[in-house]
Amino acid sequence: MNAVVINNYGDENNLELTKLPIPKISDNQVLIQTKATSINPIDWKLREGYLKQMFDWTFPIILGWDISGVITKIGANVTDWHVGDAVFARPATTKQGTYAEYVAVDANLLAHKPDNISFEEAAAVPLAGETAYQALITHGKLKKGESVLIQAGSGGVGTYAIQIAKSLGAHVTTTTSSKHFELVKELGADEIIDYKKEKISDKLTNIDLVIDTIGGKTQEESFDILNRDSGRQISIVGKSKNTDNIIKNSNIKFQDIWLQPSGNDLQKIAALMKDGKVKSVIDTIIEFSRDGLVKAHKLSATNHSAGKIVIKF
Repeated sequence: MNAVVINNYGDENNLELTKLPIPKISDNQVLIQTKATSINPIDWKLREGYLKQMFDWTFPIILGWDISGVITKIGANVTDWHVGDAVFARPATTKQGTYAEYVAVDANLLAHKPDNISFEEAAAVPLAGETAYQALITHGKLKKGESVLIQAGSGGVGTYAIQIAKSLGAHVTTTTSSKHFELVKELGADEIIDYKKEKISDKLTNIDLVIDTIGGKTQEESFDILNRDSGRQISIVGKSKNTDNIIKNSNIKFQDIWLQPSGNDLQKIAALMKDGKVKSVIDTIIEFSRDGLVKAHKLSATNHSAGKIVIKF
């Protein structure tokens, strides 16, 4: 099979197209013929070596942790899935990623692809969508009628977070640049703040939940707008150096999270997509090739794409 790998850490020119054996599956896995994958910041951060202490892997490494495709083989213990099923998943974080024509995926991480969305739309969802779901619901405990601020609402996680929060009946505010106002309004944002021109502390107060996708000073300033008795902030980018001091004498809760891949969570998002309550926002679709992935990595690293960058096989 064709796969794009890295054999060294460094810039996007280290991406290489190579031939590898089709993966063998365990008894609890399925083999998926890849129809599409998508790009996430973890892809190029790992490629550059920023995560090598967390993931002590030997080369070659296949990047990519989103997949949509068709099951071509099932393991001996797999009973809920069948050859020919159209599925999508956020596979386990291993060195055998999804920049490949075939991928072995744990069966418990799968969800059925809704019939009303394409493989490209499905591939955009898993990592970003599950991150948004777990930040809002699993950890953020967002409830109907509560208020939530979603930072960077036009980004990969932000676009799903706005829609999931609206499906819960929350009041949604988001930050973005003026060129993306129409997009986030269409997704369901009730209030929009232009982060280039406005401060959130001048516009908001007594917010129940903040979803932090930026970190640093932005994370620290967000505590000023939270409800002092029950406010909480969930970050997907780690804890800022001053956060503990800011909240030490308050009832505000803070948690930085790392996605736990979940087929159950993804199936709940799939149900929302089937009902038309959540859709994928795709910035660009690029054909699978070494040059295509180089282009995709460069675009993702600018942090200026709206929604997701998808690789089509």
